[in-house]
Amino acid sequence: MRVGMYYNNKDVRVEEMPKPEIGADEILVKAAACGICGSDVLEWYRIKKAPIVLGHEMAGEIVEVGKNVTKYSIGQRVFVSHHIPCNTCSYCLNGYHTACDTLHSTNFFPGGFSEYIRIPALNVDRGVFPLPDEMSYDQAVFIEPLACVVRAQRLVKIRPGQSVVVMGSGISGLLHIMLAKALGAGRIIATDINEDRLKTAKELGAEVTINAMEDVPEKIKLVNDGKLADLVVVCTGALPAFKQALKSVDRGGTILAFATSNPGEDLPVPLNDFWRNEIKLMPSYGNAPVDAVQSMELIRAGRVSVEKLISHKIPLDRIEEGFFMTANGHDHKGEKSLKVIVELNK
Repeated sequence: MRVGMYYNNKDVRVEEMPKPEIGADEILVKAAACGICGSDVLEWYRIKKAPIVLGHEMAGEIVEVGKNVTKYSIGQRVFVSHHIPCNTCSYCLNGYHTACDTLHSTNFFPGGFSEYIRIPALNVDRGVFPLPDEMSYDQAVFIEPLACVVRAQRLVKIRPGQSVVVMGSGISGLLHIMLAKALGAGRIIATDINEDRLKTAKELGAEVTINAMEDVPEKIKLVNDGKLADLVVVCTGALPAFKQALKSVDRGGTILAFATSNPGEDLPVPLNDFWRNEIKLMPSYGNAPVDAVQSMELIRAGRVSVEKLISHKIPLDRIEEGFFMTANGHDHKGEKSLKVIVELNK
């Protein structure tokens, strides 16, 4: 079978690997589509394990089932979660599923950018989700990224009427805007340094857009009745954005660190101001099965129209080009890109 083997962001090769053999408690999925995630092009993070087959936003069709598998059958269309919590450790029992050691050590094989994928027993038990008939594979690749957003907004207890600032209007930022709007947020403000992305953010639900190179806190107050934001969501790893977020949150508000900075970068926090004004700084990583279920229903019901985010669908042969577009936000001709989906087995 063919796979997209990652060496670095500029070197992703189509190579041959043996088709995986499955065990008695496993299933084999013939991949149909896999989205390229922003984390796939986080080179400092990925290159440590290279060469590797990446891809975790995967959907496809079950083509083999192990003899002990009774929940699923050949021919079912499914989305599969790559990281799965144990549901029994202290972290899981206290609701911190993404801190679970099992979640950090599980995965399917060899990765989403391959024609066939072996799904291990634990993933079969709690990470396989049959797709509704009305859901396309293109929509299904958004189940995982939207599930991460669902979890994050649940953790910060987003409320109807809240003012929300989303810093960084890439795919994750746009999903935050779309979900916040679906959940009844009040004034939604988007920032970015890219005017094309700001235009898209406005089309997808942001009431106001601000260029991140401007005085963002002052601009927020101008459009938000003189107040800073109840919730600031940081969706870019640029340290200046995190520093800007510290100055953009209102008293009693929350900063959601959805993105991460580069290794070794520290964020000085004005602890006294945060203490006095009861400001919260909360990170969010990944998702759990319950978040995937909610994400799938939001997409199925049309509450979050993820198909609007798709800019390119490419065959596996062009996967290196797809990584370029995801890393740079545009193709080689300079045309903007948003979500790039790799179509497998075509």
